[in-house]
Amino acid sequence: MEKLVYQMFILGTGECLKEALKKGLGGVIFFTKDIESKEQFKDLISKIKSQCEIPPFLSIDQEGGRVERTERIHKRYLSPRFAFQKGEAFLREQTKTIAEELVSYGINLNFAPCADVNTNPDNPIIGERAFSDKTDEVIEGVRIVSETYRQNGIIPCIKHYPGHGDASKDSHLTLPEIDLPRKEMEEFHIRPFREAANDNIEMIMAAHLHCTCFDKNIIPASLSANAIGYLRNTIGYKGLIITDDMEMKGVESFGAVEASIMAILAGVDIILYREANQKTIEIIEAVIDMAEQNDALRRRILESNSRIEALKKQRLCLCSNT
Repeated sequence: MEKLVYQMFILGTGECLKEALKKGLGGVIFFTKDIESKEQFKDLISKIKSQCEIPPFLSIDQEGGRVERTERIHKRYLSPRFAFQKGEAFLREQTKTIAEELVSYGINLNFAPCADVNTNPDNPIIGERAFSDKTDEVIEGVRIVSETYRQNGIIPCIKHYPGHGDASKDSHLTLPEIDLPRKEMEEFHIRPFREAANDNIEMIMAAHLHCTCFDKNIIPASLSANAIGYLRNTIGYKGLIITDDMEMKGVESFGAVEASIMAILAGVDIILYREANQKTIEIIEAVIDMAEQNDALRRRILESNSRIEALKKQRLCLCSNT
């Protein structure tokens, strides 16, 4: 059970990373603070891989433009909106270049592209990170970028389900509310996720957004059995679902251990924390303890590990005897 639960977490670097890797941590996410030079970053990733029995997801947020993590060692790329506006050939070429750069360091998973439709011009967090304010254009951009990553050795993860584009607040700072009817959410914001799911996208990131069309009570979509259930049962998505960073203020009030368990029970497969510190180790250990007593939680952990193992076997050369 320890290894099964640790496989369901991706953590950032920190003083407890080595301990977590020994116990079977599922993956690592890297930020600008981790990247000082190309050789240093390659060495860091190589060292992490050497400490893992099961190949880890080695992940990053490298969208282009405002959200890049290699800014100290590489020139900035165009933001998704501006790259999309330059046409499909340019977007494919830029994405291929990003993928080749990431693969050269040892990265295998990129939390990109954004599938948000930026319908709110005053949106404080999405803006040019979205391909467009038009749903069909977002669907096209997501398809082009996801295909190109896949063809060049990077697992794509689209975000932020069920759509962050109409938000008026930043989920890093608070829990935004999306108060739109279900039909409007489906037509404008959920449709890119539905189309990507139909194209067998490998991973979808769930947002810390309260969507009133799913829940009248205040709860982030990332922890919501209704929102995640819609993705699984109505859309029929079979791939991996990961939370946005659980250190964000949008989910803070639910309690770290409680939120992680809520997410798993809702149908999420991977929990993301930006630090590997004593707090995150205690969260994981608390989930393990709870799983020993809770049959429903244990069943969910087994389901998620089946999905995680399947993708790792497919994309990370995981041998069947590990």
